[in-house]
Amino acid sequence: MKKMLLSCTLLLLSCEDVFQTHPYDVDFKGETRINVRQTAEIERRFADSDTLRVAFISDTHLWHSDARDEVADINRRENIDFVIHCGDLTDTGTTKEYEWSRDILGGLRYPFVALVGNHDFLGTGDQTYCMMYGAMDFSFIAARVKFVCLNTNATEYDYMAAVPNFDYMEEEFTKDSARFDRTVIVMHAPPYSDQFNNNVCKAFRRYLDFFPGLMSCVYGHNHSDKVDEIYGDGLLFYGIDCAEHRNYRIMTITPDGYEMEQIRY
Repeated sequence: MKKMLLSCTLLLLSCEDVFQTHPYDVDFKGETRINVRQTAEIERRFADSDTLRVAFISDTHLWHSDARDEVADINRRENIDFVIHCGDLTDTGTTKEYEWSRDILGGLRYPFVALVGNHDFLGTGDQTYCMMYGAMDFSFIAARVKFVCLNTNATEYDYMAAVPNFDYMEEEFTKDSARFDRTVIVMHAPPYSDQFNNNVCKAFRRYLDFFPGLMSCVYGHNHSDKVDEIYGDGLLFYGIDCAEHRNYRIMTITPDGYEMEQIRY
């Protein structure tokens, strides 16, 4: 009997590599609550600035080589203040993909934040995102500009959750109002896309009007570089391309307005 138990034990030990953890186990090592720390750093650095240079990237998925090149291109520039990733950090939302993506973005020499994309919800990906990055709706202020980052992936909830979260948006209209005069809205899925709750597209547009000095909206998801008046009323929406297509945008904000530049690498 003892020999049989010993044999079974040795067999299990020899097969240790066969019994892997589940890909959606939400058990990862390394940095957590990234957005919380990074937004605090951004606000500290740029509270008194009058000009900002913000790099917008998106949809890195599993195009890791392209994403590394994108990070390298941003790093070689001397005048970037911070980076915003518009979501789809992963392809299937696994814990390992989150770790890979985090490690690539961790190579940036500038502060960065990341929104959640629809691919990042797959499996238990939404739980991993919340542990690794923080709340799915968040905001921060730099150079008197509030960046409001919204979860707009309504399809992932089967439309059963408040996405977009209008209560959160209402709070942001006036929260810290003494510290900002202008607003930039950032999201993953834009209105009228397959992931947005298009039953509330018109209400969403109405809510945007209440943000002080709204300059523009920025989104990812569609894997294309596009500038469009989605509502046909003068408000510009900037679509940020995916890493595979090897381009991103830099937004320069001055007291007089802003400019959007497309960067190819």
